[in-house]
Amino acid sequence: MANAQLGSTRIEHDARLINTSHGDDHLRPGDIAIGVIIGRTSEFFDFFVYAIASVLVFPALVFPYLDRVSGTLWSFALFPLAFIARPIGTQIFMRVDRRHGRGAKLTLALFLLGTATVSMAFLPGYAAIGTWSAVMLAALRIAQGIALGGAWDGLASLLALNAPADRRGWYAMVPQLGAPLGLIVASGLFAYFLGALDSADFMSWGWRYPFFVAFALNVVALFARLRMVVAPEYVKLFESRELTPSRVTATIKAQWRNIIIGAFAPLASFALFHMVTVFPLSWIALYTTEDLTRFLWIEVGAAACGVVAIVISGLLADRIGRRSLLAYTAAAIAAYSGFAPQLLELGNAGEVVFMVLGFILLGLAFGQSSGAVASNFPKRARYTGAALTSDLAWLFGAGFAPLAALLLAANWGVIASGLYLLSGAAGTLIALYFNKELGRRLD
Repeated sequence: MANAQLGSTRIEHDARLINTSHGDDHLRPGDIAIGVIIGRTSEFFDFFVYAIASVLVFPALVFPYLDRVSGTLWSFALFPLAFIARPIGTQIFMRVDRRHGRGAKLTLALFLLGTATVSMAFLPGYAAIGTWSAVMLAALRIAQGIALGGAWDGLASLLALNAPADRRGWYAMVPQLGAPLGLIVASGLFAYFLGALDSADFMSWGWRYPFFVAFALNVVALFARLRMVVAPEYVKLFESRELTPSRVTATIKAQWRNIIIGAFAPLASFALFHMVTVFPLSWIALYTTEDLTRFLWIEVGAAACGVVAIVISGLLADRIGRRSLLAYTAAAIAAYSGFAPQLLELGNAGEVVFMVLGFILLGLAFGQSSGAVASNFPKRARYTGAALTSDLAWLFGAGFAPLAALLLAANWGVIASGLYLLSGAAGTLIALYFNKELGRRLD
């Protein structure tokens, strides 16, 4: 334990030396925001590289003995393993946090995340090792989930606590910028290799390169985040029990109601998350003759619109309140679910409208989803409670979205895929309606 603590101290010291630019350790909200954005972008990049490959690569590489639709469904069946494993990772790494410090926790978690993602680049296909290819992919996906559970650093909570009272909505949206930024980088890389190589070269080696980028991004993110978590302000919050890692089982026992409500409050945005990222790519690949490279570039452009919408969500939340914005956007997402999937059948123009409109709604809703987490817990349980709530929200809202949407679409047409999205919107509205305490705190 002493060696681990010494290693953590050295890592924290190096991170502070590399990242300190003002000659002191003082951190303003803007400083924290930069670290949060870098960290979240890295995490979401790892996430989207796998998600895109689960459509373009894994069905043919791992499940070539199935038809294209069945192969994609099996690929999507492995997708939620990371979300199922994520709470387990939270419990494991909270123990590491308590015993060895935040530096050791983040270093181990991000090293595991980067290693699991990069290892996928070396995945042998079914032709080489048979069904063991699927087993290896599943194991690496579980490792990603465990690592993501450990990558929770409390920086979003720190940012919210340090934000001015009249700009909490603005700072709540900052962590969410990492999602569209990570998607832009991942989609852009895949679009480049898919467009520049013939199909044989892409399936042989081209698809592997985006996975190699993950480790480098994780190293940059590690140092950016370590500089934050060793700052005096962050340490002070730990000491005052504002962001202390409490025991997972005790937190669940005492805060189970807040955890459940907090997990369902952002459900609409989390369900929409995969409905405009992973699912449409699978539909275009399976049921149309559209150029996938072109669609990936549409995704890049739509994600840029999502960045703008997330920023706007911060302005709106400070004006009308986060709870109101979550409710309005959930209602809008419910309406979107009733007609938007059909746009994917209308060619290039319909795809653009579906993606841009979807990302605008996603940005407005997802931009405030982190604000619906930490403020619902007392000080003693805030750090662990927020982590568990985030884990469950991703599991219920996003983990099964690609599989459920494609199953519905394959059996009853693309319009049926909106049913999953509608259920997420209903979950958000019900959570906001029944939890008056949550509503008062969010406003």
